[in-house]
Amino acid sequence: MKRKVLGVLLTSLIAAQAAHAAEIYNKDGNKLDLDGFVEGMRYISNDNSQDGDQSYMRLGIKGETQINDQLTGYGRWQMQANANTSEDQHDQMFTRFAYAGLKFGDYGSLDYGRSDGVLYDTLSYTDMQPEFDGMTYNSDQFMFHRGNGLLTWRNNDFFGLVDGLNFAMQYQGKNGGAGEPGARDVLRQNGDGYGMSLSYDIGAGVSVAGSFFSSDRTTDQNNPAVMGNGDRAEAYAAALRYEANGAYLAVMYTQAYNASRFGSSDSDVYGYANKSQIFEAYAGYTFDFGLTPFVAYNQTRASKLGASTGTNGVAYGKQDLIKFVDLGASYAFNKNMNAFVDYKINMIDDSDFSRAAGVSTSDVVAMGVVYQF
Repeated sequence: MKRKVLGVLLTSLIAAQAAHAAEIYNKDGNKLDLDGFVEGMRYISNDNSQDGDQSYMRLGIKGETQINDQLTGYGRWQMQANANTSEDQHDQMFTRFAYAGLKFGDYGSLDYGRSDGVLYDTLSYTDMQPEFDGMTYNSDQFMFHRGNGLLTWRNNDFFGLVDGLNFAMQYQGKNGGAGEPGARDVLRQNGDGYGMSLSYDIGAGVSVAGSFFSSDRTTDQNNPAVMGNGDRAEAYAAALRYEANGAYLAVMYTQAYNASRFGSSDSDVYGYANKSQIFEAYAGYTFDFGLTPFVAYNQTRASKLGASTGTNGVAYGKQDLIKFVDLGASYAFNKNMNAFVDYKINMIDDSDFSRAAGVSTSDVVAMGVVYQF
C-alpha cells in the first residue's frame, strides 16, 4: 500500500540535530519565529509503489503576543511540499498544523484548529525513527495524531503545583462525508469526539504517559461496503520511556476499537478493524560525536475483521496491518545538517488479505540527508 511520506524527526534524532527556529521579529511583546527543513530522500524497495525519490520540505511559523502579565496569545502554521513530482502536479502541498489560542498563566492553554490529537501525547514516546516512525496509526484518523477541528486545553506542571505532571483535555468536531462541510473520504472521517491525556516525569530520566479518545463514527463508516462496524471509535494507550546519558528506550501499547483503518477506497478490501492492538518499542543511543544507531519494532494487529459486501462474505479474522523491525542510524554533522539510513524489515507475509487490502509485504531502505533551520 502506497503511503504518503510524513516522516517526523523527533527526540532521538533531535538529540543529535536539534531543530532551531529563526527569530524574525521580536518587539513590544510580539514574537515571530520561522523554522523548517529540506530533506533529500530516496526509498529502495521491490515494491514499485514505494521505490524511488521521496524528497520533500517543510516550512512553519510560530507567533506569540503578550496581552498582559498572565495572558498570551499564540498561533502556529506548518506546511509540507513534496519535491518528488513534476511542476504540473499542483496537489503536492498541504497544511500539517494550523491553530491559534490563548495561554492563561498556570491555568494552561486553550487552542483550536488543526493540531495533534491527545493520543499522540502517548504515541510520541516511540515515534522516534528518522523515517519509518508513526506507521502503526495515521493522521486524519480520529485523535491518533494530526487532525482537524480540535479544541485542546493543556496544563503543564498541574497548575504550577507539581513539576512534571501534565494533562490535556480535547474535543474534536465532526469531519464528515459527501454533502457536508469539508467532505472527505470514508477513511478520513470522524464524528464528534473527546479525549484526555496524562503524563508524568518521574525523575532519573523516567517518564510515563496514558491517554484515550472516544469518537462517534459516521454513517459512511458503517456502510455495508466498508469493513468494520460500530457506533463509536475508541482507543486507550500507555507508554513508558527512559532518556538519560545519551540512551533512549521506550515502549508503547494501544488497544483500539473500530478505529484502525486499512486499505484505500481503490483497494478491494478497506475499512476499520473492529478491534486492534498496537505495539511499538524503540531503543537508541547518541554518541558524543553525533552518531545515533537505533533499533525498533512496530506492529498493528487487527482482529474481528468481519465480512462486508465488498468481500463477498469472506471474514478475514486476525491480520497484521503493520509489522516490521526497523534498523538504522543517523549522523549529525552539526546542529543544522544530518544524514540517515533507515531499514524497514517487513514481517508481513503475502496473503489474500494483504493483496486485497493493498498491504505492502516488501522491505524498504530509506536514505536521506537533511538541512534544517
